[in-house]
Parts: sequence; structure tokens; C-alpha cells
Amino acid sequence: MTLVKVNRPLGRTFEGFMNDFFNDFPVAVSKTFREDVMSFPPINITEKENAYQIELAAPGYDKADFKINMEGNVLNISSEKKDEQKEETDKSIRREFSYKSFKRSFTLDEKIDMEKIDARYENGVLKVELPKKQATQAPSKEINIQ
Repeated sequence: MTLVKVNRPLGRTFEGFMNDFFNDFPVAVSKTFREDVMSFPPINITEKENAYQIELAAPGYDKADFKINMEGNVLNISSEKKDEQKEETDKSIRREFSYKSFKRSFTLDEKIDMEKIDARYENGVLKVELPKKQATQAPSKEINIQ
């Protein structure tokens, strides 16, 4: 007796269809999708006594690749990096272009002194310092009860 496997696409369950779709998804396409579309540089936000600090891990970038600006009370950090790799041999020429970009936005409240925001890039980490405004206390006054 010979066993024959029949592929019946209409007889598959939805779960089987989804498993086949994601398991057969080309590795190159899924890798590119994960790296380019779904990736944002990870960030850490810490609060210090007199400032907040945003650390954005972006190794392989240059300081000139970043653009930081304020639009109202929204801080935008973005980057666009274009790489060109060229490989030449006797019989063929191959070029690979790579475009990577991201944009992260943060809404700032009135506690931040927007005039004194500072940024620096060192060792693959972009550090943005968001100083807090000096808290002004209302003068205290004792009120006598009559």
C-alpha cells in the first residue's frame, strides 16, 4: 500500500493556514521587515534630581545623522542613514544600498526647561538631557483668624 499526501488548501483550518504562512515566510523578507520596519532604537528614560535623561542606543550612527527638534511641547528625535556598499570583481559589479531611518517623539510637560535641552552622542548612545525648571515656591504667610 502506498501512502499519498494530498494538499487540500480548502480543507485546512485557519490555524494551519496561519502556521504555514508564517513558517514559510522567506527568511530574508522577515529579517528585513524586523530590522527596518519594526525596529526603533531602544531607549532608557531616567529621572535625576534636577533633570530627566533620555538615552537612545544607536550604534553605527554618526552625530551628524541625528536631528533633534521641538514642535510645540513635542521633542522629536529622528535619523536617516544611507549606506552604500560596493563590491567589484573581474566579471561583475554588485551594489547594495541601505536606508535606515527612525523617529521617536516625546511629549514634554511644563516642568521641563525647553531652552536648556542638551544632547550628546558618545560610544553609540545618544544622550538627551532635559533639565527641570526651578520650582518657585509661593511665599508663605500666616493668616490670623479674627
